[in-house]
Amino acid sequence: MSSEQRFNLDDLKRADAEHHLHPFTDSKEINAQGTRVIVKADGVYIWDAEGHKLLDGMAGLWCVNIGYGRKELAEAAYRQMQELPYYNSFFQCTTPPTIALAEVLAELAPAHINHVFFTGSGSESNDTVVRMVRRYWDLLGESQKTVIISRNNAYHGSTMAAASLGGMKFMHEQGGLPLPGIVHIDQPYWYGEGGDSEPADFGLRIAQQLEQKILELGLDRVAAFIGEPVQGAGGVIIPPETYWPEIQRICDKYGILLIVDEVICGFGRMGKWFGSDYYGIRADFMPIAKGLSSGYLPIGGVMVSDRITEVLIDKCGEFAHGYTYSGHPVAAAVALANLRILREEKIIETVGGETGPYLQKRWAELADHPLVGEARGVGFLGALELVKDKSKRERYPKVGKVGSLCRDMSIENGLVMRAVGDTMIISPPLVATSTHIDELIERAKKSLDAALERIPTLDFNE
Repeated sequence: MSSEQRFNLDDLKRADAEHHLHPFTDSKEINAQGTRVIVKADGVYIWDAEGHKLLDGMAGLWCVNIGYGRKELAEAAYRQMQELPYYNSFFQCTTPPTIALAEVLAELAPAHINHVFFTGSGSESNDTVVRMVRRYWDLLGESQKTVIISRNNAYHGSTMAAASLGGMKFMHEQGGLPLPGIVHIDQPYWYGEGGDSEPADFGLRIAQQLEQKILELGLDRVAAFIGEPVQGAGGVIIPPETYWPEIQRICDKYGILLIVDEVICGFGRMGKWFGSDYYGIRADFMPIAKGLSSGYLPIGGVMVSDRITEVLIDKCGEFAHGYTYSGHPVAAAVALANLRILREEKIIETVGGETGPYLQKRWAELADHPLVGEARGVGFLGALELVKDKSKRERYPKVGKVGSLCRDMSIENGLVMRAVGDTMIISPPLVATSTHIDELIERAKKSLDAALERIPTLDFNE
C-alpha cells in the first residue's frame, strides 16, 4: 500500500510528533526518528504505511488471539451500535450483551468462579482488585488487612494502583510509587536469578519468600498475593513446576487471598482457557482483558470466586466503585463474538494439542544460536536470552543495547519481536499455523544472525 493512496505519510508523522504523546516511549527520540504508522492487518500480518509486511509475533500487545480481519467481530459491533451503542451499568441498569458475556465467562471459568465485574482494561481490572480485596477484609471486620504482596519485575498495569502492584523499578521512579500497602518479593526467574541451583529447588525457595514476607509483616496485615501464571511483560518468566503449588499451599495455610492476573495468559495463550487451568491454581480473583475481545475493542474485567462474592453481595451494600464503560454493550457484543469463534473453531484446543507444541519444538532450536543462552516457552509464549557467553550466562554490557539491536533487525526481517532488556519475547496470534510458525522461526534466526554480526559496531559506553 502506498502512502499516496490514503494519506501523506510525512504529514501523518509531523502531526504525530506535534500532538501525540505515546505510552512507554521517549517522546524526544521518537519525534526525531519518526513513528512507524501501521495501516492494515490481516490474519497474523500487519502492514505499515510504507508497504512493509510484518509477521506480528506479539499479537499486538499480547491480545489479538483470533488474528486480524475477522469480519464477524466488526459485524457484531455494527449490529450492536445500531441497536444500543451505549448504556451504563450504574443506577440498577444493564444491557443484554453485558448479561450474556457475564454468563459465558462463568461457564468458561473454573467451577468456583461465577461472577465478573467489568472494566475497560487490564490496568482498571487490577485497580478494581485492590478495592475489592480491601473491601472484602473490611466487611469481615479485619480492616487492618490491607497489604498486597506482589513480585519484583512484575507488570500489572499503569494506573497508580496497578503500577504499584507491578514491581518494575523504572515505573516506580516516576510518580512516587509504589503506593503504601504494596510490597514485593523475588520473581521465579531461574535463568536470570537462579544461580547454580536446580530449577525445582529455586522454585520452592522463591515461593517460600511469600511465607517469610507474611510472617515478617504480620498475618493480621496481609490481605493477598498477586502474580501472573507466566510473567509476560517481565520477559516471559516461566516459573519452575514447584513454584505455583507452593504459592497455593502458603495462601491456603494462612488464609491469604490469591489474585491470578490472567490479562495475558487468559483466553488460550497457554493452550488452556486460563493460565490457572494450566497450573491448577485456585484463584480468588482473576483479572482479565486483552484476549477477551482479541483487542478488537477495549474491555476487561475481574472474575471473582464464590467465597468473595458471597461476602460482597451479602454484606457490602453499595460497592462504591465502577467505570463509565463497565460492561459497555458494544465491547461486550464483540467479546461474545470473539469467545464464540474461539470455541467453535477449537482454537484453544489446537494451541494446546498441535500448534503450541510445534511452536515450542521449533523455538527450542534457536537455543543452538551462539547469541542465545536459553530458549524457553509454553503454549504461544516464547523468550530468548541474549548473552555474550553461554557457559557463564554472561550478559553484554549495558543491558538492553543488544536486545534493541535484535528488535530492530527483527523488524528489518519482517517480524515483530519485543525486547525486554536483552530478552527477546514473542506472543503470536493463536491462529498461526505450522507454516506461519516456520516463517517466524526463519525470520527470528535471520534477525539473530544480523544482530550478532552488528554487535561489534555497538558503543556500550553511550
